Amino acid sequence: MPLWLELVIRIVAVLAGFLVLPLVVGQAEHKVMAHMQGRVGPMYAGAYHGWAQLIADGVKFVQKEDITPRDADKRVFQLAPLVALFPYLVVLLAVPLGPGNLVAQGLDIGLFFVLALLGVGVLAVLMSAWASANKYSLLGGLRGAAQLLGYELPLVLSAASVAMAAGTLSLPGILDAWSPWWLLWQAPAAIVFFISGVAEIRRPPFDMPIADSELVFGYMTEYTGLRFAFFLLAEYVGIVVIAALTTVLFLGGWHGPFADQLGWLWTLVKVFALSFVIIWFRVTFPRLREDQLQRLCWLVLVPVALAQLVLTAAIKVI
Repeated sequence: MPLWLELVIRIVAVLAGFLVLPLVVGQAEHKVMAHMQGRVGPMYAGAYHGWAQLIADGVKFVQKEDITPRDADKRVFQLAPLVALFPYLVVLLAVPLGPGNLVAQGLDIGLFFVLALLGVGVLAVLMSAWASANKYSLLGGLRGAAQLLGYELPLVLSAASVAMAAGTLSLPGILDAWSPWWLLWQAPAAIVFFISGVAEIRRPPFDMPIADSELVFGYMTEYTGLRFAFFLLAEYVGIVVIAALTTVLFLGGWHGPFADQLGWLWTLVKVFALSFVIIWFRVTFPRLREDQLQRLCWLVLVPVALAQLVLTAAIKVI
């Protein structure tokens, strides 16, 4: 097969996953939250238990009027939803699905690459907050910037622990070095990484930048139509990305029974299991206050991540 054709096929496969997996997670969120709260959830859009509800929502968003506030910085305002969504697509290109060549683009510095792209999310929040010319959006953007910049540190430190343990920044290389012993040895780093990742994508209980009960809808207040849908899609894609990175770095990715033939299946099962946990967090925990959110970051997650990094370094030296 020509190299260019193989590359095109891989990119198309990632695009298909980029469009399908968030819809599956979004539909699962509707149904899981409904059952946890004693409701039935979506039932009418689609022949079976409202399976097409998110598609119907997408059609609705496309039909809605696209409004740009009169005093807004129009170019920045219109660009922000794309900046929120695009980095996650590029991250998925570097996440290995299975052994061998089941990765769109393997990189020797894959971990550095994906962590750098996850940090772009703060730019979208700041762009939408500033460009909206709305005080609620600005307050939400300032909260978002403080939150994302804070939780970036434990996220990177916990990922560095895995990279040090594996001796490589390559995501497939980390999976090749992984062993079941890591489930115990790297457990603190896994918990820190997962919680920090949920905070990075601003999911409840870390949704202070949105805080609909006090900031209307935070940095997304002025967005309508398809641009608002892009922000929502970025949230669901973010769930998939954080679950996939946690799976690859800490849970062994494709490792499992019959990994050579069904490695991709084990990866997807672990990704959806972690996505369920993220949905569970939304239903279970109330929104953290800003002081609670920062205290958790600086007084709990950062010290635990640093201690794990020291432990990993000591074991590697010994």
